[in-house]
Amino acid sequence: MSRFILASNSPRRRELLGEAGYDFRVISPPWPEPTAGGRGADATDFARATSYYKARSVASICRNSVIVAADTVVARDGQIFGKPADREDARRILTALGGTTHEVITGVTVLDPRSGQRVITMDRTEVTMRRMTAPQLEEYLDSEEWQDKAGAYGIQDVGDRYVERFVGSFSNVVGLPMELLADVLQRFAIFPCIPSKG
Repeated sequence: MSRFILASNSPRRRELLGEAGYDFRVISPPWPEPTAGGRGADATDFARATSYYKARSVASICRNSVIVAADTVVARDGQIFGKPADREDARRILTALGGTTHEVITGVTVLDPRSGQRVITMDRTEVTMRRMTAPQLEEYLDSEEWQDKAGAYGIQDVGDRYVERFVGSFSNVVGLPMELLADVLQRFAIFPCIPSKG
């Protein structure tokens, strides 16, 4: 069976999978996602663990399908930046990231409750962001494109104009490393079932 469950509320992840030609349905994880932020935690461990707990929470209510879950965070100098809580938090995050090179890390879990097979992995992309002027920052905050995005920006949205360069997977920065995920899904005998729109 090629169909699987995406354990996610993210429209961007749905779009990436749909464009790649996969057949899936969406279930929101019934699990309170922890707040990413501050120092002391390892960003890679945090992203992988959060993706696993999302997948496991859906597996507890749906045990007949392969489950895919992901979690994206931004890390710089030992600090993890998740989704901003509000406008002022977005301002803080964007100010900290502007003019720097940081990492976008996505943890990915693919889990089959029927067999117990699971893969927990991650991808990492380096992103260099231009520093915003005060008017540019206010304009971006007014756009509300920062909402529900790790690091308070979307490379596929208005925030793209402030990305100077990136090294690694573009789709990873969007929220789901499709090259990595395609390789993992093959281990579960899951392949795109319709031609990719790309």
